[in-house]
Amino acid sequence: MRPAPPAQRSSAQQQPPSGEADMETPLKSLSHVPWRELRDSTGSAAEIPELLGAITSEDADTAVAALARLRDRICQYGFVVDQATAATVPFLWELAQDSEVACRVQILQLLKNIADARQWESTAVAYPKLLNRRENYVGWEREARQAVRAHRGDIGGLLAESDGELVQATKELAAALTD
Repeated sequence: MRPAPPAQRSSAQQQPPSGEADMETPLKSLSHVPWRELRDSTGSAAEIPELLGAITSEDADTAVAALARLRDRICQYGFVVDQATAATVPFLWELAQDSEVACRVQILQLLKNIADARQWESTAVAYPKLLNRRENYVGWEREARQAVRAHRGDIGGLLAESDGELVQATKELAAALTD
């Protein structure tokens, strides 16, 4: 059984404007990610597309709640990432740039947490056997950090926003990406 497609704000969002049919946005490409094969903190990452879709809700409480549930799945405790985290990052970047998304500041904070994640890498220094496990925690963590860094070109547009809290969260994320 496949999860329901993510909620959309309007039919205009579902159909690209004429002449832009070739441009595919990350949220439209959710189905290209093998979510059922990826793992998050709860097991299967199959529900991640539904959570990402719920973040686009016009109801701020719904969006914030969906982001909180997503955070628990891909960056538990604010620093422990899982296999599905890197695949989720491009969608988070897109949502952070969408002025209609109610929880953009929290999305940027989540991206910063992912960029700062070094839990498994630090643990592997003390316990190198961690590197020999079937689950590649250290690799997942590195891939997630790299996925955040791959979109650092999007920071300029966010810094130009008029929302002071959003700009501050963007500055904090940018600082995390300078190392």
